[in-house]
Amino acid sequence: MKSKTKREQYLHKLKLQRNVIMSARILIFILFIGLWEFLGRIKVIDTFVFSSPSRIAECFISLSKDGYIFRHIFITFYETFICFFIVIAAALLLAIIMWRFRIIFRIFEPYFILLNSLPKSALAPVLIVWLGNNIKTIIVAAVSVAVFGAVLSIYTGFIETEPEKTKLIKTLGGKEKDILFKLVIPSSLPTIINTIKVNLGLSLVGVIIGEFLAAKQGLGYLIVYGSQVFKMDLVILSITILCLMSIILYFIIRLLEKKFA
Repeated sequence: MKSKTKREQYLHKLKLQRNVIMSARILIFILFIGLWEFLGRIKVIDTFVFSSPSRIAECFISLSKDGYIFRHIFITFYETFICFFIVIAAALLLAIIMWRFRIIFRIFEPYFILLNSLPKSALAPVLIVWLGNNIKTIIVAAVSVAVFGAVLSIYTGFIETEPEKTKLIKTLGGKEKDILFKLVIPSSLPTIINTIKVNLGLSLVGVIIGEFLAAKQGLGYLIVYGSQVFKMDLVILSITILCLMSIILYFIIRLLEKKFA
């Protein structure tokens, strides 16, 4: 009975701590929005340059009437998910091939490191010339941002599998596919999930970079267009929507992580 009481006290303390953290987060957000709006109203900050929550809301409502803003949101979401699935599929496939044939990794390791560290925006003008000013350029640019780091991360997780377990499976008559699907991939799931988390964000970043340079629609295009015509309400609105998209994508990954866990 005593241990049960202690357990209840502990769970109550955890619940209280979670509630305090959530309340503090909401309070900070409300204070930030309120202070931003207040400073704009009393002319401490120039709302033409910094905008304000009320102006952003008006801009969103205005652009929502004919669905204009939702078309651009959909385009960015669509491009991000295409890029993300290409990155994860390519990273898993390449990591499996290099795990099976280690000499391939030893040959290509310096090239992966070089391409991973290369500023991808430097490739954009070349991609535009090669592929044209279209969605293919955006997808390729976005994939190049994330794929090389993903390959290196997943491959590192694969080769860190305990060699004693590998020997045990071989001793019991298991083949390479048994080692891969029953040991290597399951034991590397935390690494794969962490890579997915990172690369979902990187895919969105890559898409926005691509839209900055080679797009006629999407949130990246709206940011560039708004800054060119000094519509800062549109720029801040697009950035705000990107923040919300990042939060949504993060929670999707959290749900998948819990399911696999």
